[in-house]
Amino acid sequence: MPLTTAETTILPEQAGRVDAIVRELTQISHSQVRGLIDHGCVTINGASVNDGGEPVAEGDQVSIRYDANQRYREKKKIRWADRTFTIVHEDDALIVVDKAAGTLTVPTDHHESNTLVDRVTLYLSHSKRRRQAFVIHRLDREVSGLLVMGKNQEVADKLIEQFKHRKPNRVYAAIVAGVMTDDAGTFDSHLATGNNLDRYVTGPSKNAERAVTHYKVIRRMEDTTHVEVTLDTGKRNQIRVQFAHAGHPVLGDPRYKTDQSMHARWIRKRIALHAMTLGFEHPVSGKPMTLESKLPAAMQKFLAGGVGRQK
Repeated sequence: MPLTTAETTILPEQAGRVDAIVRELTQISHSQVRGLIDHGCVTINGASVNDGGEPVAEGDQVSIRYDANQRYREKKKIRWADRTFTIVHEDDALIVVDKAAGTLTVPTDHHESNTLVDRVTLYLSHSKRRRQAFVIHRLDREVSGLLVMGKNQEVADKLIEQFKHRKPNRVYAAIVAGVMTDDAGTFDSHLATGNNLDRYVTGPSKNAERAVTHYKVIRRMEDTTHVEVTLDTGKRNQIRVQFAHAGHPVLGDPRYKTDQSMHARWIRKRIALHAMTLGFEHPVSGKPMTLESKLPAAMQKFLAGGVGRQK
């Protein structure tokens, strides 16, 4: 029996959730719309849709292909529980996760197990397609927040190219020691690696990497500052090294300016640095994507107890 097809190009007034567009095209119930999506019957610009809340914008092409005589039942969702990450977004091409502090992104030379890539790959291996996670970028072990991983090498390569050309938007929240005087600024310096693998600011040389970091003050407190940090480059330990070099190490940092980074109210083992915004172009659909992650509880609690004023 031939399948029923329906498609539309989104007009400005139709922008919103894809499930609303599917219901408008098919005139079926909300539960059946979720069933169509769960069974891979809906695509946006050729990419399969896994979440009815996925946004559509003007010019997007939404297509539906299904058997009108079949009742597509919504699949039962099994929530994956893992202490190392939570899922922020997932589709056929990639997965965005919120990494927990204390988790290595990938194994080091010591061949650690249960790294983030191990845990995400374990999660993906439970799908029918037995996929694995391909690493695009990393976060330091002590840092929490958003990371994108590809589900195949082709997608990973396309995302890696975006990072090479500094296209992704990466915004961090940090609480640093001391009261920063400037409302905003830029650190533009070169970083090198010492024999103990610590990073340090140095002059330009063939062994140094240029690192560019922008910041703005969100709130000044009695002896600390809440800042928003945007990266132009993504070098190892970049934020931590540059703020420490400026005399404002990230709270709790066990590696850089530890004499200043300790604080009586910061009792966590993690550091006060969180990757809260990640924006990139979807490697399949070409659609701009922006994901957000709220501040972790430890940072929220510290800020709530801070004495000071807004910027």
